[in-house]
Amino acid sequence: MKNLVLLAAIALFPVQLAATAEPTQAQQTQNAIRQSASEILEELYQIKPSSRKQIASAYGYAVFSTFGMKLMVAGGGNGKGVAVSHKPKREVFMKMVSVQAGLGFGIKKARLVFVFKNKGAFDQFINSGWEFGGQASVAATDGASGLAIDGAVSVAPGVWLYQMTDKGLAAELAVKGTKFYRDPDLN
Repeated sequence: MKNLVLLAAIALFPVQLAATAEPTQAQQTQNAIRQSASEILEELYQIKPSSRKQIASAYGYAVFSTFGMKLMVAGGGNGKGVAVSHKPKREVFMKMVSVQAGLGFGIKKARLVFVFKNKGAFDQFINSGWEFGGQASVAATDGASGLAIDGAVSVAPGVWLYQMTDKGLAAELAVKGTKFYRDPDLN
């Protein structure tokens, strides 16, 4: 009996070690992105309460925290985020990079929340990545039913974007020259 208890303890030892192991760097980064996304969504819900219902009823959403800098005639930025579908529930960790040209100085932090009204728009975003060029169109309605999401801009069929800066909800779209793509290190 003593040997059986000892054998069981030895067999369970690796399971116990795995359960108490520290999270990997990737897991820590994923957790930090999740936390940031949660804080950004809460900020959006405070600024624009109707956004909670829009996001809850959508197929999915993506949340990004970005940082950009412009010095003289060139600038750029980067960010990280997560795209989440409601049904089935899944997360895709993503990155974004941007390039800016034109005269100027400044540092800008922004928070972006994409709302995907359908599976096709969500899948296009996470599988093919997205690039917003200088010709990115912005509309006041969804193009199909004429409906608008208060405080957001339509950036593609079935896709709306809330953009927040330190001054609140932005009325203009500033994602030109920006690419969104899967993070190969976190997925």
